[in-house]
Formats: sequence, structure tokens, C-alpha cells
Amino acid sequence: MRLAMLLGYFSGHMTKAFVDSMGFPGADFCVRMDNDLTLGVLMYAVTTSSYLDLRRRGFDVSALRYEDLVARPLDMCRVILEFCHLPVSLAEKAVKAFDVDSQENSLQAQSVMGNFKQPQLTPQTKFKLNELLKQYVMPLIDEPGIVEGTLSCLS
Repeated sequence: MRLAMLLGYFSGHMTKAFVDSMGFPGADFCVRMDNDLTLGVLMYAVTTSSYLDLRRRGFDVSALRYEDLVARPLDMCRVILEFCHLPVSLAEKAVKAFDVDSQENSLQAQSVMGNFKQPQLTPQTKFKLNELLKQYVMPLIDEPGIVEGTLSCLS
């Protein structure tokens, strides 16, 4: 990911090659990584586009919002378990699993990620990222990120 970010800073063609290597149509995502948040927005667009395509083709998949999982972990775990036809009684154990770093001993471990400086969302960066999100017909920054088929504990 870091290499994609560094090379993508020089050219959108590097980003295209990176997305191609993940098995997605990179030509649709030929974007220059001109700030520290573009890669995250691009990955969101790639995965959400793929998810929506699966739904259009009739696959029984659903999304969930990270914000909902953080705000109401027990309720969301119940919804997820119910969707997966698993015992809802496992919800409390599922919530306890959030206390474990699933990426421990990897480059994505919480202890490693905590050493990185938070990127700043300036008005100019927000404008650029929202333009990118519009291009991919995705919810904009500061809008509810709810796409078709999003699971919720509020319904």
C-alpha cells in the first residue's frame, strides 16, 4: 500500500497498475495520489463499486458502516449474526473480539498504525476528494455513507 501511495504520487498510471493487480479494472481508477487521503478514498470507491456490482448481479451481500459498528457494537453484531444465519447469542463474544488486535505482529498492527500522523483534511483536499467521490457516484464526505443494502440496527 505504501509503495502504491508513493508511486501513485508521480502518476495515475501507477495507481491503475496497482488496482489492476488487485483484480479490478484499473483504467477506471487511474488517479494521481496527490494527498495522503486519496488512496483511502480510492480504495473505498473500488470496493464499494465492486460490492454494488455484486448486488446488481443478484448476489446476496450486504454492507455495514464502520461508524455504526463503533457506535453500537452489540446491536450491530446481532444484526450481522442474524444476516449470516448464525446464533445471535454469540454477539457478546463478537464484541469482546474487538478488543484483540487482529493485525498483531503485522505492518497493520494498532501499535504500528498509532505511530503515523493523522492526515489533515483541508478544505482544498476535501473538495478534491469529493470530486473523486462524485466521479464514482459515491456518498460525499460529511454525507451518510449509506449505500444500497447497508445493514442497520435502526431498522
